[in-house]
Formats: sequence, C-alpha cells, structure tokens
Amino acid sequence: MTTPVSRRRAVVTGASRGLGEVLAGFLAGSGYDLILVARTAPDLVAVADRLRARGAHVSTVVGSVADPSTRAEIRAVVEPQESLDLLVNNASELGPPGRPPLVVVPPEVFENVLRVNVVAPLALVQTLLPFLSRSGSGLVVNITSDAAAGAYPGWGAYGSSKSALDLVSRTLAAELAENHLSVVAVDPGDLRTAMHQAAFEGTEISDRPLPEATVPFWAWLFGQEPTSVSGRRFQAQAERWGEPA
Repeated sequence: MTTPVSRRRAVVTGASRGLGEVLAGFLAGSGYDLILVARTAPDLVAVADRLRARGAHVSTVVGSVADPSTRAEIRAVVEPQESLDLLVNNASELGPPGRPPLVVVPPEVFENVLRVNVVAPLALVQTLLPFLSRSGSGLVVNITSDAAAGAYPGWGAYGSSKSALDLVSRTLAAELAENHLSVVAVDPGDLRTAMHQAAFEGTEISDRPLPEATVPFWAWLFGQEPTSVSGRRFQAQAERWGEPA
C-alpha cells in the first residue's frame, strides 16, 4: 500500500493584495495548503476564493498580526495539522501619512510601526514554533526593505522597524538552528503595490515592477535546502540570488 505524500503547509500574512497575494498564488500552485492572514476581510475572501477555484486548500484568518487574539486564531488553524513548513511574515505598517521627519512622528505611532513590523513577526514565530520545528525543515521568511539600511528622510519609522527585523531574523536563525528551523530576510525591492503608492501619494509609480516580478526568486528560494540559506538576507530583484544581500 502506497503511503500518501504529506502536503506542505504555509502561513502568509498580509495576503489580501500585493506581494502577499502573489506569494499565496505561487505557493498554491506549488502544492501548499495555505493559511492566509489579512486585516481586510473582503479582499482576503476574494483571494481565497480565487485560489480555491484553482483547487487550492485555503483557510483564512481576518485580523492584525499585532493582535494576540489574531495570532491565537492562526495557531488554532495550524494546530490540527500538527506541523507547518513555511511562515511568511509579510504584513507591514508603513507609518504616518506623508512620511514626516522622524523627529515629529508621534511616539505612539512609532510604537505601532514597531509592534506590527517587529514585535508581531517575532511573536508569530514564538506562537508557531512547535509546528515549524515539527516539520523538520521549517522556514521563516521575514519581508524587509532597502529602507532598513538607507536612512532615507521620511522613512525613519518604517526603516527602523525593518532594520530591527533584519537583526531579529539573523538572531533567530542562529538560535533556532537546533530546532531545525531556518530564517531568512527578503527585500522584495520597489514594487507597484498599494502600500508603495501610499508611500508616494500623488506620484506616478507605473515604472515600478508588479509583485509578479519576484516570482522567479521565490521559485529559487523555496527550491533551496532551508538550512543552506538560513541567516541570510536576499534581494528578490537582484541578478544573482546565491549571494546574500
């Protein structure tokens, strides 16, 4: 009697549009069962319905990853399956409209950016660690940005959070190796997304590539042995991916 092949499972946050939606579609086409997370229910349901129409198995969780109750709900969806192969921390908070100088960003706004972009991804790893470790080759992908190193005026809150996430990613990779869990940071580059448009309100961004431009990178990354890339930072739009960015 042939033993059925176990299906791979992935959690993708910020999955209702843009890069998250593209990633969800790629993973569905690669045979993953998906748990998709986003704050906007109608958009998330629409994405899930389109993927189900293609034969994918999709569960959804509506809520902010910064909310402990949302993370608990994600765990409840994952738990019956006992293991998780992939966590993509894609959900992000841009910060105040107009990208004001860091010196005038209200502390509570700065705290919220850090809560969504740094604390929540770490908390989600903590929440899902038993299942990621159980897979034997779990991978966490934290979405970062060139703003993490650019010190661009107006990007202080967002850039600071992504810089912190980069260090969190490297530290987790070092600490969780014995748990058979790998962690990478990925800078997808400038993309034509709603979030990018919000950052450049009133500016034409049609020259930026669509999120689909990153698909070749994802095909490469998810084809690697996770331990061989763990602890590294990649640029999805780079000419070569074998070298860390």
